[in-house]
Amino acid sequence: MLCPSAADAEASERLALADRTPDVCAYAAAHYGRSVATDADSSRRPSYDRWLLLGEKRDELLELWEVQQYGRDSFGDPDYVSIYGLKPADWYARGVRILGRTAVECTRDRLADLVGIDVAAVVGRAPGAGEPVIVDLFGGSGNSLYWLTRHVGAGRAIGFERDHTVFELARKNLSIVSLGIDLIHTSYDVGLRKLSVADDDLLIVFVAPPWGQALNEASGLDLRSTTPPVSEVIDLTTAVFHSHKLLFATQVYESVNPDSLAEVTARFEWSALEGYSINAPGQNHGLLLGARGWKPDNPA
Repeated sequence: MLCPSAADAEASERLALADRTPDVCAYAAAHYGRSVATDADSSRRPSYDRWLLLGEKRDELLELWEVQQYGRDSFGDPDYVSIYGLKPADWYARGVRILGRTAVECTRDRLADLVGIDVAAVVGRAPGAGEPVIVDLFGGSGNSLYWLTRHVGAGRAIGFERDHTVFELARKNLSIVSLGIDLIHTSYDVGLRKLSVADDDLLIVFVAPPWGQALNEASGLDLRSTTPPVSEVIDLTTAVFHSHKLLFATQVYESVNPDSLAEVTARFEWSALEGYSINAPGQNHGLLLGARGWKPDNPA
């Protein structure tokens, strides 16, 4: 689940260079014109942006000032990485900790709140559906599940997370903030095959696989190039739960490759694309909603 800052295509190039460059901060400053900010103690430090946190700080636990500096340097907001309904200073004081990559990839509160509202609106139009069950196939921090559960009121909220480090940290964080989310250490495909859902329940599937090289400045996010491809995720989910009513909520970018979008929407009986203009242009996310096995009633 991603919180964009600069253009991902450029960021990916920087990450590749960072792997080969011992002094990545000096390299970036020299070749990309990145500013080198100054801390209170006047020591020089790199600008805290996406490429830094997905590069050398990818698997490092961030200090509070680093989380706030990322928000300040990238978005002009030290409270940008608000999660679990808490600002960074508040969740950090409780003992919640996140990795550099999680600060970038999380679905922050402001975005997750809007996603939850839109999903809940469609759930309210599900004819004859039983209790909603929410599953986040790429659980990460668990913040998407928190907001989806809060708005939808689902009886069960399950997340799958394959990465051991991310899983252990998220499990501890969710325990600290006492959220009733069942995070399971497994891959999405294994987790889906083991998931039990009553036949009449509405299964809400949040889909936000890692984007990797899927985002291109010119053509937007290519849903065929995420890891795994979005269509592959939808096909497997549909095969496992072929007799259920399914609502897919796929996190997208403000621009999406039209061919890849058509390939995904062709799998649904109904779909809608929502956009969220909460960041500067070029830094915004959206949500692709798709129903399989049913169609929402017309809104009143």
